[in-house]
Amino acid sequence: MAYRDTGFGFGVLLTPMVKRLLIANVVAFGLTFVAGAPFVIEWFAFQPTRILLRPWGAFTYMFVHGGFLHLALNMLVLFFFGPPLESRWGGREFFKYYVICGLGGVAMSFFFLPAAVVGASAAMYGLMLAFAMNWPNAPIYIWGIFPVQAKWLVAFLFALSLLSAFDGTQGGGVAHFAHLGGLVTGFVYLKGLARTGGRWGGATRPARKRRLAIVPQQEEGGRPSGPRRERPAFDEDKALYDAVDRVLDKISSHGMASLTPEELKLLDDMSKRHRAN
Repeated sequence: MAYRDTGFGFGVLLTPMVKRLLIANVVAFGLTFVAGAPFVIEWFAFQPTRILLRPWGAFTYMFVHGGFLHLALNMLVLFFFGPPLESRWGGREFFKYYVICGLGGVAMSFFFLPAAVVGASAAMYGLMLAFAMNWPNAPIYIWGIFPVQAKWLVAFLFALSLLSAFDGTQGGGVAHFAHLGGLVTGFVYLKGLARTGGRWGGATRPARKRRLAIVPQQEEGGRPSGPRRERPAFDEDKALYDAVDRVLDKISSHGMASLTPEELKLLDDMSKRHRAN
């Protein structure tokens, strides 16, 4: 499964938080072989019937996987859908959303599924939902061949999880209630932030004040030396300024060292354009 759209592709570099989550999940999977799967599942899975004895399981279950295929599928989703979301939101908000969707899977499983639950699937379903809310028409290439718009893929996954969760079985050991919990929690959270004017959300993010502005030079006496300019010189190029704002957010969260060569070039080009004006 892969996506291609303007600004996306296989050339997208891993963002810092996505990289940390990938490493954490792979390391936890390796430790499963060292300590033994029964021990890890017993102590670090989420078990609704033992929530008072092992409350940490509500968080640690997201890093425990039942097999290599289970891990690989979840990490593939994180690899492709995580970087564009973290680039837009910042690492801290991305991780916050990731955990909230995982806890949503816990809540749904607690009420409907008494068995132990492992895996990051609830968080992954939340990431796919967030991607579809931000880029609904981006084509997702199933098996690298069949294009499906993100919004329809997520709608299909929601319908599949809903039907599978309430058909009376949990076939194949799949925790459909956890998947459903990640989707529902992510949707409610994103929509709630959009309605209340939160810092970030789904496709309807509130407009932000531009960080870039051109201030006219002053003559003696405080009068401007040229015509007053209340807007940036390139205000009409909204997409360019949005890209610069995202880079500045990334610098605030992770510092200059986290920038990719493309992001550094964008800042340099913008700086040259403003100096020329």
